[in-house]
Amino acid sequence: MPDIAAYSGLFLVSFIAATIFPAQSELLLASMHASGRYDDGLLILVATVGNVGGSAANWALGRYLMHFQDRRWFPASPALVERATRWYQRFGVWSLLLAWVPIIGDPLTLVAGILRVDIRLFLLLVTLGKAGRYAILMVAI
Repeated sequence: MPDIAAYSGLFLVSFIAATIFPAQSELLLASMHASGRYDDGLLILVATVGNVGGSAANWALGRYLMHFQDRRWFPASPALVERATRWYQRFGVWSLLLAWVPIIGDPLTLVAGILRVDIRLFLLLVTLGKAGRYAILMVAI
Protein backbone atom coordinates (compact mmCIF):
# COMPACT_ATOMS: atom_id res chain seq x y z
CA MET A 1 0.00 0.00 0.00
CA PRO A 2 2.80 2.53 0.67
CA ASP A 3 3.89 2.16 -2.98
CA ILE A 4 0.46 3.25 -4.18
CA ALA A 5 0.63 6.31 -1.95
CA ALA A 6 4.13 7.15 -3.18
CA TYR A 7 3.20 6.79 -6.86
CA SER A 8 -0.01 8.75 -6.25
CA GLY A 9 2.01 11.51 -4.62
CA LEU A 10 4.36 11.59 -7.60
CA PHE A 11 1.37 11.80 -9.96
CA LEU A 12 -0.15 14.67 -7.99
CA VAL A 13 3.09 16.64 -7.71
CA SER A 14 3.77 16.10 -11.41
CA PHE A 15 0.28 17.29 -12.30
CA ILE A 16 0.59 20.39 -10.14
CA ALA A 17 4.07 21.13 -11.50
CA ALA A 18 2.58 21.49 -14.99
CA THR A 19 0.35 24.30 -13.76
CA ILE A 20 1.27 27.67 -12.30
CA PHE A 21 1.41 26.28 -8.80
CA PRO A 22 4.91 25.79 -7.41
CA ALA A 23 5.97 22.17 -7.40
CA GLN A 24 9.12 20.32 -8.38
CA SER A 25 8.28 16.92 -9.78
CA GLU A 26 11.92 16.40 -10.77
CA LEU A 27 13.05 16.53 -7.14
CA LEU A 28 10.49 13.97 -6.03
CA LEU A 29 11.20 11.73 -9.02
CA ALA A 30 14.95 11.92 -8.40
CA SER A 31 14.58 11.10 -4.71
CA MET A 32 12.27 8.16 -5.39
CA HIS A 33 14.69 6.85 -8.02
CA ALA A 34 17.70 7.31 -5.73
CA SER A 35 15.98 5.34 -2.97
CA GLY A 36 16.07 2.24 -5.19
CA ARG A 37 12.67 1.17 -3.87
CA TYR A 38 10.63 1.96 -6.97
CA ASP A 39 10.46 0.69 -10.53
CA ASP A 40 12.18 3.20 -12.85
CA GLY A 41 9.81 2.62 -15.76
CA LEU A 42 6.78 3.11 -13.55
CA LEU A 43 8.30 6.27 -12.07
CA ILE A 44 8.74 7.76 -15.55
CA LEU A 45 5.25 6.66 -16.59
CA VAL A 46 3.51 8.08 -13.51
CA ALA A 47 5.43 11.37 -13.61
CA THR A 48 4.81 11.76 -17.34
CA VAL A 49 1.08 11.00 -17.13
CA GLY A 50 0.67 13.44 -14.24
CA ASN A 51 2.68 16.18 -15.92
CA VAL A 52 0.92 15.76 -19.27
CA GLY A 53 -2.40 15.82 -17.43
CA GLY A 54 -1.51 19.18 -15.92
CA SER A 55 -0.54 20.47 -19.35
CA ALA A 56 -3.84 19.19 -20.76
CA ALA A 57 -5.63 21.16 -18.03
CA ASN A 58 -3.75 24.26 -19.24
CA TRP A 59 -4.78 23.45 -22.83
CA ALA A 60 -8.43 23.21 -21.70
CA LEU A 61 -8.15 26.55 -19.89
CA GLY A 62 -6.86 28.13 -23.06
CA ARG A 63 -9.40 26.39 -25.25
CA TYR A 64 -12.52 26.96 -23.20
CA LEU A 65 -11.90 29.52 -20.46
CA MET A 66 -10.01 32.42 -22.06
CA HIS A 67 -12.95 34.72 -21.38
CA PHE A 68 -11.89 34.44 -17.71
CA GLN A 69 -8.35 35.68 -18.39
CA ASP A 70 -8.92 38.87 -16.39
CA ARG A 71 -9.73 36.92 -13.21
CA ARG A 72 -7.17 36.61 -10.41
CA TRP A 73 -7.30 32.81 -10.43
CA PHE A 74 -6.47 32.55 -14.13
CA PRO A 75 -3.16 30.65 -14.42
CA ALA A 76 -1.23 33.02 -16.69
CA SER A 77 -0.76 36.76 -16.83
CA PRO A 78 -1.44 38.58 -20.10
CA ALA A 79 2.33 39.17 -20.47
CA LEU A 80 3.08 35.44 -20.17
CA VAL A 81 0.33 34.60 -22.65
CA GLU A 82 1.72 37.17 -25.10
CA ARG A 83 5.28 35.87 -24.73
CA ALA A 84 4.18 32.27 -25.20
CA THR A 85 2.06 33.26 -28.21
CA ARG A 86 5.08 34.92 -29.87
CA TRP A 87 7.20 31.83 -29.09
CA TYR A 88 4.51 29.55 -30.50
CA GLN A 89 4.07 31.66 -33.64
CA ARG A 90 7.82 31.69 -34.20
CA PHE A 91 8.43 27.95 -33.77
CA GLY A 92 5.00 26.50 -34.49
CA VAL A 93 3.48 23.36 -33.10
CA TRP A 94 6.94 21.81 -32.61
CA SER A 95 7.48 24.23 -29.73
CA LEU A 96 5.21 21.94 -27.70
CA LEU A 97 8.16 19.56 -27.42
CA LEU A 98 9.52 22.20 -25.02
CA ALA A 99 6.43 22.33 -22.81
CA TRP A 100 8.62 21.05 -19.96
CA VAL A 101 10.84 24.17 -19.97
CA PRO A 102 10.39 26.31 -16.83
CA ILE A 103 8.59 29.66 -17.16
CA ILE A 104 7.60 29.34 -20.85
CA GLY A 105 6.26 25.76 -20.90
CA ASP A 106 3.05 26.27 -18.91
CA PRO A 107 1.91 29.37 -20.83
CA LEU A 108 2.85 27.61 -24.06
CA THR A 109 0.37 24.83 -23.30
CA LEU A 110 -2.26 27.45 -22.51
CA VAL A 111 -1.60 29.18 -25.83
CA ALA A 112 -1.92 25.84 -27.63
CA GLY A 113 -5.48 25.69 -26.30
CA ILE A 114 -6.16 29.30 -27.26
CA LEU A 115 -4.95 28.58 -30.80
CA ARG A 116 -7.04 25.39 -30.85
CA VAL A 117 -4.20 22.96 -31.51
CA ASP A 118 -5.66 19.51 -32.10
CA ILE A 119 -5.63 17.73 -28.74
CA ARG A 120 -4.18 14.54 -30.26
CA LEU A 121 -1.17 16.36 -31.70
CA PHE A 122 -0.85 18.36 -28.48
CA LEU A 123 -0.79 15.21 -26.34
CA LEU A 124 1.71 13.48 -28.63
CA LEU A 125 4.23 16.34 -28.66
CA VAL A 126 3.87 17.26 -24.99
CA THR A 127 4.17 13.61 -23.95
CA LEU A 128 7.32 13.12 -26.03
CA GLY A 129 8.97 16.20 -24.54
CA LYS A 130 8.01 15.51 -20.94
CA ALA A 131 8.77 11.78 -21.03
CA GLY A 132 12.12 12.54 -22.64
CA ARG A 133 12.96 15.02 -19.92
CA TYR A 134 12.12 12.55 -17.15
CA ALA A 135 14.04 9.74 -18.86
CA ILE A 136 17.13 11.93 -19.24
CA LEU A 137 16.84 12.96 -15.60
CA MET A 138 16.70 9.33 -14.49
CA VAL A 139 19.77 8.43 -16.56
CA ALA A 140 21.67 11.43 -15.23
CA ILE A 141 21.13 10.48 -11.59
